[in-house]
Amino acid sequence: MSVSPENRIRDSFNAQSLMRTFDARLERVAPGAVDISAPIGDNVRQQHGFAHAGLSFSLGDSAAGYSALSLLDEGHEVLTTEMKIHLLAPAAGDRLVARGGVIRAGRRLVVVEAKVFSVTSGAEKQVALMTGTMIPVPLG
Repeated sequence: MSVSPENRIRDSFNAQSLMRTFDARLERVAPGAVDISAPIGDNVRQQHGFAHAGLSFSLGDSAAGYSALSLLDEGHEVLTTEMKIHLLAPAAGDRLVARGGVIRAGRRLVVVEAKVFSVTSGAEKQVALMTGTMIPVPLG
């Protein structure tokens, strides 16, 4: 029985203990695009009170990776082979939203990006830009 890409991604996301630690939520799953959000709580702040870059990176890496997975056939997973982050502004606000997308899906590599936004009272400000490469891995 075939499982939809959205259900595969939701099952995989729910298995990530780090995302549970961040109280992260899978907000949107579409072909080649995934959004993940998490509150900027006291447990994820750096010494100046902003969200730690590790939160931005983790959310962006997962959103980008799942955007790649959304285009793969059942029986495959993805692993990050490299990921670069540009920190554009301090991540101040109520929560972060990472919007992952596929730039180019090849047979052996998938080039991805993630844009990370801080959200305060509904207003968004981009705080990070990430680009990276995912490798499809057959399960089994």
